[in-house]
Amino acid sequence: MPIRLSDHFSYRRLLRFVLATIIMMIVASVYSVVDGFFVSNVLWKNAFATVNLMMPVVMALGSFGFMIGTGGSTLIAKTLGEGDERRAK
Repeated sequence: MPIRLSDHFSYRRLLRFVLATIIMMIVASVYSVVDGFFVSNVLWKNAFATVNLMMPVVMALGSFGFMIGTGGSTLIAKTLGEGDERRAK
């Protein structure tokens, strides 16, 4: 059964709708913790400090990419919904 935004959302449908995003955020958080653990134990402590200093930069770049991707796909979907396939390309 597909989920459409025009349907009435129950808590179950809402959870099903956002479950992939929640899992992705948990995996990304666990990845950064495990990365820091291995860097601090295998390499020297300065490497761990470097990872901690660079992580906000990497997250900012990733957030910017997600913003452009989400906004771009929204505009393309809206334009295709209006029937203007040439402009959407």
